[in-house]
Amino acid sequence: MAMMIPEETVNKIRQETNIVDVVSQYVQLKKKGKNLFGFCPFHEERTPSFSVTEEKQIFHCFSCGRGGNVFTFLMEVDGLTFPEAVIKTAELGQFQLDDSLVHDHDHKNKTNDSTKEKLIRIHEESAELFHHILLNTKIGEDALAYLTQRGLTRDIIDTFNIGFAPRERTMLQQYLLGKNSEQELLGKTGLFVEKDNGDLLDRFYNRIIFPIRNQQGKTVAFSGRIFQQEADEGAPKYLNSPETQLFNKRTVLFNFDLARPSIRREKEVILFEGFMDVIAAWKAGVTNGVASMGTSLTNEQIHLIDRVTDHVLIAYDGDPAGIEATKRASDLLAAETNFDIDIIRFSEGMDPDEHIKKNGADAFNELIAHGRETLFGFKMAYYRKSLNLSNESERLGYIEKILAELLSVTSAVERELYFKQLANEFELSIDSLKEQFQQKFHDSRNQRTKEKQQQTYPKQTVEVNYPQVHMQKRKPDNIEYAERLLLNRLFHFEEAWIIVKDGSADFHFVHDEYQMLFILYESFREHTDNEGPIDAFIDFVKESELKNLIVEIELLSISNEISAREVEDYLDMISRKSVLQMRLKEKQEALTEASRRGDKEQLRVLMIEVVDLSRLLKNK
Repeated sequence: MAMMIPEETVNKIRQETNIVDVVSQYVQLKKKGKNLFGFCPFHEERTPSFSVTEEKQIFHCFSCGRGGNVFTFLMEVDGLTFPEAVIKTAELGQFQLDDSLVHDHDHKNKTNDSTKEKLIRIHEESAELFHHILLNTKIGEDALAYLTQRGLTRDIIDTFNIGFAPRERTMLQQYLLGKNSEQELLGKTGLFVEKDNGDLLDRFYNRIIFPIRNQQGKTVAFSGRIFQQEADEGAPKYLNSPETQLFNKRTVLFNFDLARPSIRREKEVILFEGFMDVIAAWKAGVTNGVASMGTSLTNEQIHLIDRVTDHVLIAYDGDPAGIEATKRASDLLAAETNFDIDIIRFSEGMDPDEHIKKNGADAFNELIAHGRETLFGFKMAYYRKSLNLSNESERLGYIEKILAELLSVTSAVERELYFKQLANEFELSIDSLKEQFQQKFHDSRNQRTKEKQQQTYPKQTVEVNYPQVHMQKRKPDNIEYAERLLLNRLFHFEEAWIIVKDGSADFHFVHDEYQMLFILYESFREHTDNEGPIDAFIDFVKESELKNLIVEIELLSISNEISAREVEDYLDMISRKSVLQMRLKEKQEALTEASRRGDKEQLRVLMIEVVDLSRLLKNK
């Protein structure tokens, strides 16, 4: 690493970057006390357990245990190497890096790509080819004219890297082989269809191509829109890449990478049904829109959204299918999280793209800003659309349904508004509606209580494999807690080092991982002349499990003052006697196991060792 990016450059980037600014690009953070909390980007959860400590410039998840500094975060969340994380941090903080460093890094990466990286490069090169054909060749002229006719400017085409795949079905394969792509990898890309004889044909042909990018902005799939439908009778209007090592349509949202900054700025995301709706909205100045991949919204996509905002505006098509999709999406959103949900309903069955074409960008922006209805207002209209409310039975059923839905409305003011609407429309007293609502509320609460009492919660275990230092997920005992506290003091106080060094020369931590951190930190102190901060030490340590442990130690709730007696107490607890106690416990456990197996020779050896250890402890 030092050969690629000078250490002083790495330190400068780390010191001048606020980890909150970087993490906020991926996680919706909310201030609670001294720290910021949000949903962990590394696993799915319903209660935020991911924290960022701005004072110490570290992050930690109390659920999955991951922790580290700004570079560690980007390495974990984006799957980057350390040099890549440094470069990306510099880009996010608008630091100027020597171009030769970046180019040298890119060149070295190309010689040591993983299979996944190679597949991404194939997709990126394919996207470049499709884009070039659309803009710079005679073959792409008709497709370009079609897009221009639909209102897409050159800037929009470049922003979304839109391309065109011609009719020739061996062109892409020839191009990629010419770019030194491995033949065996091409079949794993999803970009080709294999014939019976094993030959590959381009999957996308005679289609306008929309690249699909992941959260990191890397092309992982494509969607092709049919061009000149009359020439391809029966072909689907849109053709998407199949699922591959790179692409799972349940986990990807179109335009999420470009929309994320706007989502954070606007504090909401707009859900559209199709790519063209997202693109048309972008052209109209609405840049916080995303779309699911031609299917209903999924739980995985919802959790992706939940990490960046808690406000969703659903802007699906205004036709019956779009209304049904809106209902499904809103139900799923409401069930999975605590989103604030608003609805845009387009008149005359139009989709957003059609609305913009007919009414213009200004009218669209006005509708987005001021034409919303609440989720409950949408549900009221949805449930009555197929009913004959002049029929007494259907009228009563509708009122019952609406009262049941009101259970999910937390605002008393909003509930009062709907009570008045129902009372006025059906000539009922508000008191009778509230009485019925209260009965439903109590029934619902009793049912939840009953279900909660019947639930059993399986104990969760976390199995972690450590390549060099073998650690187990365990609750720290007194000795281990003392080891953590001592290391915390060693991280921050020179006095602690003086006391430890003046003590026994053969001092040793009981647990291997803490001894390793002790050795590494001692080396780090020498490397930095005793002036390196903890977030720099995190980079100094290579094993991710030890990085996590450093963060846990750093986040201990402990006084800012230190005394010699305190450190001596820690040392006493981690003394020879403690080591003997630990060894005795281990031998006793091994004795039990040997007895269970019926291993008489091992039993004899272990019994002697247990007696010897017990005698030593007695004489201490």
